[in-house]
Amino acid sequence: MQLYKKISNLIYFVYPIITDKTAKLMENNEYSFAVDVRLSKGSIKKSIEDIFNVKVIGINTLRPPKKQRKVGKFSGYSSNYKKAIIKLAKGDSINLF
Repeated sequence: MQLYKKISNLIYFVYPIITDKTAKLMENNEYSFAVDVRLSKGSIKKSIEDIFNVKVIGINTLRPPKKQRKVGKFSGYSSNYKKAIIKLAKGDSINLF
């Protein structure tokens, strides 16, 4: 049952966002993830605490604007996602590498 719960929570997390800026945030116990647009802050917090066994202090979310993309003569927009920046308690960390 516990394994099923972790797997079902993991489905909504698309990938961790790793850039120069987020690498600096990791030093302050702040981690960035791309998550499903439908998730709320409460469900993100609960999922992170269940999956990684850490204590979440705060969550900031943002939805970046869509960008127009062209492939040949066809135009469309990039996929929609939500970025979540998660702050952990002191002593807790998530091992991404």
